[in-house]
Amino acid sequence: NLSAQLPIDPATGALVAGGAKEQAAQCLTNIKAILESIGHAMDDVVRITVFLKDLSDLDAVNEVYPTFFPGYLPARSVVPVADLPLGALVQIEAVVSHGDGTPPQPPEDAAKLVIEPHNTDTAPQDPFSTQTVAFSHYNHISAQLPLDASGALVAGDAKEQAAQCLANVKAIVESVDHVMDDVVRVNYYLTNLADADAVGEAHTAAFPGYKPAGRIVGVSALPGGALVQVDAVVSNAEGTPPQA
Repeated sequence: NLSAQLPIDPATGALVAGGAKEQAAQCLTNIKAILESIGHAMDDVVRITVFLKDLSDLDAVNEVYPTFFPGYLPARSVVPVADLPLGALVQIEAVVSHGDGTPPQPPEDAAKLVIEPHNTDTAPQDPFSTQTVAFSHYNHISAQLPLDASGALVAGDAKEQAAQCLANVKAIVESVDHVMDDVVRVNYYLTNLADADAVGEAHTAAFPGYKPAGRIVGVSALPGGALVQVDAVVSNAEGTPPQA
């Protein structure tokens, strides 16, 4: 797990000049430097969270974002926030595969595990992320907006939108031969915390028995004017195999 990176130039300790595009590039450059310092590469990233002070900067971030991931795009959540340290426009954090493990581990067991990215046509796809990325015993599910099969925002209030987000999560989970009871964590992002009870009703319907760990986060805005966004972590008990 990498600490969230601000767009700070390590040579000067100051925020880089420019807008959200330049700041995102610096955040990702810092992540790349940290990874390389421990013998890893950007293709070992399995999940990214982008924190934005202004959601309208997302297009600028997306201009530079894919250039840092030559192999595949990791699971991703975009979280608009009220403010960031030092007046930054962007902050980015990452989860990285560490398939070689940490000691004690016998040398013969130190083969890096395979990262398994997967998309399904049964849920909306985003050009800047992979729907689910499995590594070892977890699947990371990209943030899901309340979009229907046509890619349109569903009608209704926060309960209906949360239900659609969870339906999309369910479709992704089932596409990798898992079920909703395999979800171990679910995060809800709400533009209005007064909607928490309504979202809770959708949550209970999606998880009638076992309740995964979770959190509710109030955000300043969501893409497309959505009221709710949901991401999740799923148990991958069978694990992913060692690389050949």
